[in-house]
Amino acid sequence: MDRIAEAAGANKAQIYAWFNSKDGLFDAVFAEHLALIVNMVPFDATDLSGYAARLYDAYLERPEVVRLAAWARLERVPTGDLLEAATDQMADKTAAVREAQDAGLIDPALAPHDVYAMVIGLSLAWSPVSPTVTADAGDDPAEHARHRSALAAAAGRAFRPG
Repeated sequence: MDRIAEAAGANKAQIYAWFNSKDGLFDAVFAEHLALIVNMVPFDATDLSGYAARLYDAYLERPEVVRLAAWARLERVPTGDLLEAATDQMADKTAAVREAQDAGLIDPALAPHDVYAMVIGLSLAWSPVSPTVTADAGDDPAEHARHRSALAAAAGRAFRPG
C-alpha cells in the first residue's frame, strides 16, 4: 500500500477511506480494467488465428493487464468464470463463434464458450503468466514473428471442422 500511495500521490489513510481495504482497492481496479481485459483486441471468430496473434502483441504492449487478470484468478476468483461480470461482451463473442460454426468455419462439436477459452489459453503461451517462457517486447523481432506464426498455426488447426 505504501508504493501505491506514493505512486498515486495520496496517503494510505486516504486510500483506505476511499476503498475500505486492499481487497476493495483491487476490486475497483479490476472492475475498471475489465472492459480492457475483454476487449484488448477486436474479436473475429472467422479469424481465430489472427485473433490469437493479435492478443500476443497486446500482451507485449500491456503486460500489466495480463498480470492483473492472473492475480484476480489467483486471489479473487479461483474457479469458475473470471469474466462473469462482462456477460454481455462474452455473449457477443460466443454468438460470433456460433455463427462461424454455422458457416462451417469452426468445429460445431465444440461449445462456443470453450472455443473462446481455448483461444485465450493459446494466446497466453508466451505471456507474463506463462509457466514456461515469457516473451518481452524487447526480444528479437524474429522470435516474436515465430511465436505469432506458431499461435496462428495452432489456432487455425485446433478449431477446424472435421
